[in-house]
Amino acid sequence: MKEFDLTGRTALVTGCSRGLGQIFAEALAEAGADLVVTSRREEDLAAFQSKIQQMGRSCAALECDVRDHDSIERMVDAAHRASAKIDILVNNAGCNVRKPALDVTWDDWNLVLDTNLRGTFFVSQAVARRMIPAGYGRIVNIGSLTSVSGSAGLGPYGASRGGVKQLTMSLADDWGRHGITVNCLAPGWFKTAQNAVMYENEEWVEYLSDRIPLKRPGRPSDLRGAVVFLASEASAYITGQTLLIDGGMSTGATRALPKRS
Repeated sequence: MKEFDLTGRTALVTGCSRGLGQIFAEALAEAGADLVVTSRREEDLAAFQSKIQQMGRSCAALECDVRDHDSIERMVDAAHRASAKIDILVNNAGCNVRKPALDVTWDDWNLVLDTNLRGTFFVSQAVARRMIPAGYGRIVNIGSLTSVSGSAGLGPYGASRGGVKQLTMSLADDWGRHGITVNCLAPGWFKTAQNAVMYENEEWVEYLSDRIPLKRPGRPSDLRGAVVFLASEASAYITGQTLLIDGGMSTGATRALPKRS
């Protein structure tokens, strides 16, 4: 369908050295978009940049630390020099510190909030300054199941992702008049480099799956259509929304009770 075709569009995706960032970026490229991808170290992007270019798409790889305002501004300036425009922004760069609340340090809090929430805002601001004169933009903020639910050991992370959900609604109201939509894509449990060790515990995976109505953790293919949808004309009248890709876990499902003998 032509509404999902991103040919002629340029997408900027932050945090593409591994994990979900590469899944999002590759899906956008498959839909026709040219790319600008970022990481804290440009050399970490070389293999992925080559993969995208082999698909026949333009792909610029840029260094950016979303905790550093000057780094954000330099990256966005370089992105415009490389591609002349940014039609789509996917704010994917993020981090986590998993600790009991009593063990969280001041620096732990700042690392997570500065990356996941403050970084999302200031990358969006820098890109929106270029989108507004064009009268068009698609901003997709990456949230999480923790945007709408709490979990022990994830205090700073949950606060940051809940903030991303609220920020999405605010920016949607701010920039809608300029033809820019802002939405939040919120994955549930997907295996990434950050949490891979947890998936080595078969009992834990079984417990997790029991809490998900679709009875399995997410797969990369579950995210591809969602990010293309929010980046395309198919979602032109959707803004300020959070799309949960969680197998239904946010319904509050709980593990089934053991059968009585």
